[in-house]
Formats: sequence, structure tokens, C-alpha cells
Amino acid sequence: MLYQIPSFLLDVIVGLLGGACLLRLYMQLQRVPFGNPLGRFVFAVTDWIVMPLRRVLPSFRRWDLASLVAAWLLVLAKFVILWALLGVLGRWAILPLVSLIGLMQLAVSGLTALLVVYAILSWVPNASSMLQDLVGRLAEPLVRPLRRFVPLLGGVDLSPLVAIVLLQVVAIVLGNLMGAAYAAGR
Repeated sequence: MLYQIPSFLLDVIVGLLGGACLLRLYMQLQRVPFGNPLGRFVFAVTDWIVMPLRRVLPSFRRWDLASLVAAWLLVLAKFVILWALLGVLGRWAILPLVSLIGLMQLAVSGLTALLVVYAILSWVPNASSMLQDLVGRLAEPLVRPLRRFVPLLGGVDLSPLVAIVLLQVVAIVLGNLMGAAYAAGR
């Protein structure tokens, strides 16, 4: 219990902050404007860590490296704290690898949540058009390639469901990689 509570709280905090950093990266990559409420929220939550990093990490083409590194540092800090609580900091050499896998798991979780929201909004005809447009611009690059292979069934687009299933397969692979990284560090 003394480990589960801090672990849960760190998952929530790093999920929010790290997820916001990844969303900032993804919104910039997709050239989604930040003048909407979600964009302003993302800036408000992430500026404290991204802006100082941006001084030393410039963007590479459309990739905001400062946002990516900020998310990775947050995940790394989470694992450092959790490993300190467990008293296993002697395995510090694999922390960068474990935190990289954790970052990928966070990205998969965020994309899955985005696709769930996208699917739900597609069922609600009177949803806010601004929110639908924003979520659509972020989700379309994920589902568009699948539409070539997944036909409409009775007028229903199943490509978001297929994308979610594929992301869950990736999550399983990442979970196994995380287990292998833990085992290698013993």
C-alpha cells in the first residue's frame, strides 16, 4: 500500500503533465492551432518545463524536441522516485531505457484516448464543432491509412476501432519490453 499510493499519484501527475507535453508535440507536428481552449490548456500546463528546454533544444523540422524531452524527463523522474521508494536504485543503468519504454506507453495511452473521444464524437451529431474539428485533425492521420483496408460496414466507419486494437497490440509489446528491461536489470 505504501508503494501503490505514490505509484498511482505519480501515474496521474506524469500522465497529465507528460501527456500534455506529448500532445503539444503532436499538435505542433500536425500544425493544429493552439488558439483553442485545449491548446491554451496545453501551453499553461507545459510551458514551465518546455520553455527552458527550448533554449537548448531547438526544433528539428516540425518536431518539437523540447516537448519530447520534457515528457521523457517527467517519466524518468517518476521511475527514479518509484525505484527510490523500492530501494532498487542500484539498477540505475537501465532507468533511461525503462523511462523510454514508459514514454512510449504514455504515447500509446494518449493516442488510444484520442481515438476513443474521436469515435464517441462521431456518434454525437450536435457536439461542439470546435472540439470535433480539433479531435478530428488529431485523429485523422491515425485512421486515414486504415480506411484503405477497412471498408464501411452498414455506413459505420470501423477504422478507429481497428486503430485502437492495433495500439493495444503495441501496448502489449511495450509491456513485455518493460518486463524484459526489468529482468535484464536484476
